[in-house]
Amino acid sequence: MRKLPKRKLALVGLAVILVVGAVVNVRFWTFDTKGQDIYYSWVEGSRILAGENPYARILTGNMQENEKYATYFPVFYELSSLSQLAGLRAYEQWIAFWRVIFLVCDFVIACLVFAVPYRRRLFALAVFAAAFWTFNRWTVHVSYVAHLDYVPLLLLLASLLLFERHRTTALLLFSLSLGIKQIAVFLVPLYLIWVWQAADRRHAVKQVVIAALLISSIPLISSLPFFAWSTGGRALSGIEGFVKSIAFSATRLPADHFGAASVDGLLGWVGIPAKLPMLALMILPLWLAWRRQVGKNAAVFLVMLVFVDFNSVMFVQYVTWVVPLLLLVLCDYVDLRQRVAAARGEVGL
Repeated sequence: MRKLPKRKLALVGLAVILVVGAVVNVRFWTFDTKGQDIYYSWVEGSRILAGENPYARILTGNMQENEKYATYFPVFYELSSLSQLAGLRAYEQWIAFWRVIFLVCDFVIACLVFAVPYRRRLFALAVFAAAFWTFNRWTVHVSYVAHLDYVPLLLLLASLLLFERHRTTALLLFSLSLGIKQIAVFLVPLYLIWVWQAADRRHAVKQVVIAALLISSIPLISSLPFFAWSTGGRALSGIEGFVKSIAFSATRLPADHFGAASVDGLLGWVGIPAKLPMLALMILPLWLAWRRQVGKNAAVFLVMLVFVDFNSVMFVQYVTWVVPLLLLVLCDYVDLRQRVAAARGEVGL
């Protein structure tokens, strides 16, 4: 019997992974997500439709204790309200719709981490990457509780993969990722470094400014209505509520899902000073990227790894952000080893 080529075997492997992944994920859809973060995204969408500014609640808070404030840029809250306006008023209908969207994003991420090694003829690694992403405990948890992280994570990965050939599209995808959930905000300096390095020296400053405007465009434009949405007759309360809500992630008390506090939490640091160890360590991957001593995937992975391991707030869904980046770095490493071996005339690795 004729054997299938490795390329086709890899594609069959991907198809099996996606089918099994779909079966596993559908079993999660009976889990009641009320009380989870996604539920409060539905609530914020309901508030918008009811004429309430979701960012105003923090004006009565203390900027340290979490009362489920609206702490993301507003793109997903706006999508939440639009999907409710389209007829998905009941939470059960709404979450059923968004679970499908999240599953699609989950599977597109699996296809992306498969495609990168697949195009380099690393077929076994391609199947491993897709399987690892789909079934590792962090991905499974995010699917189970229906966190929205797959959407901004997918946009970030697409941005990274398109950056070299489609710069403007990549920057806008990154902007949209931040507009939905700003987990990757610490990557902004990296993007600006890459734009500077790729630009003609006569126009480098202009290109960096344009890139910064593109990156900030979607979060800024989507936020404008909330800037003008005053509360209690206070003219600037809309801006104050919005700024405080976004800044809350930097000032809140330490918290984690693991019982393993960050170093600043153990030292009793709170607020901006608590972020200094993390920010200081992030300078090193930025420096390595500036000196071109690490590739793009490795630089992004290191920055996000520092965030996950040093941020005073550490939740399970954060780990999901480093998993596909680790797989891309592994792919880069194996590909580099094979290229070196081929250049030396070696057979295999």
